[in-house]
Amino acid sequence: MTLLVQKFGGTSVADVERIQAVARRIAACREAGHDLVVVVSAMGHTTDNLTAMAQAINEAPPQREMDMLLATGEQVSIALLAMALHRLGVPAVSLTGTQAGIITESAHGRARILEIRTERLWRRLEEGFVVIVAGFQGTSGGPSGTPEITTLGRGGSDTSAVALAAALGAEVCEIYTDVPGVLTTDPRKVPDAQLMTQVSCDEMLELASLGASVLHPRAVEIARNYGVPLQVRSSWTEDAGTALTSGASRPVGSDGLELGKPVDGAQLEGDQAVLALSDVPDRPGVAARLFEALGAAGVNVDLIVQSTHEENSNDIAFTVAESERENAGQVCRHLLADLNAEGASLTMEGGMAKISISGAGILGRPSVAAGLFDTLARLGINLRLIATSEVKVSCVVDGRQGRKALRAAAAAFELGEPQLREGPLPSDPEAPAVRGVALDLNQVQITVKGVPDLPGSAATICRALADAGISLDAIVQSERLRSAPTGSGSGSRDMSFILRRGDRPGAQSALTPLLRQWAGACVEEGPAIARVSAVGAGMACTAGTAARMFRALADAAINIEMIATSEIRTSCVVAEADGVRALRVVHAAFGLGGATNHRVEGTEAPEAV
Repeated sequence: MTLLVQKFGGTSVADVERIQAVARRIAACREAGHDLVVVVSAMGHTTDNLTAMAQAINEAPPQREMDMLLATGEQVSIALLAMALHRLGVPAVSLTGTQAGIITESAHGRARILEIRTERLWRRLEEGFVVIVAGFQGTSGGPSGTPEITTLGRGGSDTSAVALAAALGAEVCEIYTDVPGVLTTDPRKVPDAQLMTQVSCDEMLELASLGASVLHPRAVEIARNYGVPLQVRSSWTEDAGTALTSGASRPVGSDGLELGKPVDGAQLEGDQAVLALSDVPDRPGVAARLFEALGAAGVNVDLIVQSTHEENSNDIAFTVAESERENAGQVCRHLLADLNAEGASLTMEGGMAKISISGAGILGRPSVAAGLFDTLARLGINLRLIATSEVKVSCVVDGRQGRKALRAAAAAFELGEPQLREGPLPSDPEAPAVRGVALDLNQVQITVKGVPDLPGSAATICRALADAGISLDAIVQSERLRSAPTGSGSGSRDMSFILRRGDRPGAQSALTPLLRQWAGACVEEGPAIARVSAVGAGMACTAGTAARMFRALADAAINIEMIATSEIRTSCVVAEADGVRALRVVHAAFGLGGATNHRVEGTEAPEAV
């Protein structure tokens, strides 16, 4: 018999009728010859309702007591599902996270899984039971060694299910939800969004970090780390859904199932060149023309950075392989001549390297980027370009300091040799350049003007924001180097940040006292924004992908305020009012649409994918 782990979310068990339907599905699967561990979320909106009651009693309830309260939601679900299975003649036993052996950190409300003691699970499986486990919860030793109920935070039931699959060596982990699988974008905004039959864990990690609630990034990272086969399926049909691909299955080690470390890899790519166009017109179509011309010339671009500047002009910087520098430079010079923009210029610099750190744990941990910048600053390594996403931070530095930067990052984030890589990441030329498109409307942009162009400046800013508990969704350092104030030893650059809308006042408060030490530095708040992102594993080996995205936006007369990229993701910031339209035109530009409408209901529907 094969072992399957199945997870059913809140809308799948929202009422008695749905619990009975889930029980029938489980019974049929067991009849087909499978051993089953089933992870269940709280019914419907139970968690939201419990949270509302707690806050009606105490606006700031103790987190320990919140864990005690919220853990009851899943206990109701598992008991009712076990009863439903017994009614069908299927032996079943319900276990809380504690009873299932899920051991976590002592961090109420956001605990990470350290290990799963599987003896009781195996014993019950061998006795012929379907084992039903409460998702979202576990137990810790507590400060004094006394067991304490803990919860895992957002996406905790997904995380529980994939962690159990990894610990038990399950053949597959099936995530049942109320959509057919992972869709190319949000079907509530783009009705012709289509099902992806397959997506890599790396792609899904980017999409999940952008807000796709069909899977949480922590669950995807566990699947990737241990080679757990994942299948996202509809609770209402027998269709196969979406398969998430990862590497070969790997056993769980002794250093913690969910490595408490936010960074799980670092990469160095040498022989890079930076090309920067300064003072180009800030209007739709300029970026599209540039990258279309580069693609036509066969130049494959890696990082792209653009941030908005005053007086209707922008700077656009990008990196290419050193061998492509002259070819790319010729393309840029032709474009500048065609634009006939007064004051626009091109600079090129070879001998550079890109240092990157990555990991799902970066999401929501504002200290990670600051930690990398601190580490490089202590070594006197200046940052030529910065581009980040929620799960990756990349910096371009002097190539002679590249290996030193990689070793320093490895030490700072406690990475072993298998987690380090020199050279470009492997890419699959057969993979689509873009698999999915995401939109985030809960964003604002702020710009810090007049940051000294010295090692440590970026670290100082990011550290101040991290100490205030503010997470940055993207960081872009401008290319334009301003003249140094009188008596200063360096010029200055601007740094732009994307952050959650509710964090804007806190960011202003954290930065204002800091900037007094730098003459002329100030914080400038940008207009309301939206961020549209295209994700695909084939992007790295498909020239012209970014150009297609920029052209789609330009043809729709949507101006790009800011650009940030990684190897498999291109993100553009646009005006908030243009957000949904931008999502639709980019989705259409890559031929991702179709004619099928998908059922979307409840809280499990994807927000971005």
